[in-house]
Amino acid sequence: MGVMSEFYRAIAQAPIKLINAQALRQAQLAMLKGQVSVDEGQLQTSTETLELPADLDIPPADDLNHPYYWTAYNLIGSPW
Repeated sequence: MGVMSEFYRAIAQAPIKLINAQALRQAQLAMLKGQVSVDEGQLQTSTETLELPADLDIPPADDLNHPYYWTAYNLIGSPW
């Protein structure tokens, strides 16, 4: 949820399909740099705070920068 929140925030700034790869890269870098975290049941992104479901198994906040959480996302297809 963290990487996708950052991805769609970046796309909103430049909605050209060719820019989507750059938006995904920015989202992954935000995760890697620790700019996305979980604190007291809330997902903190670079621009907003999202309430998480109470029954969600939430990892410690410092673990979200691990590649496990953001490397699986790839863009496939033609921008046209």
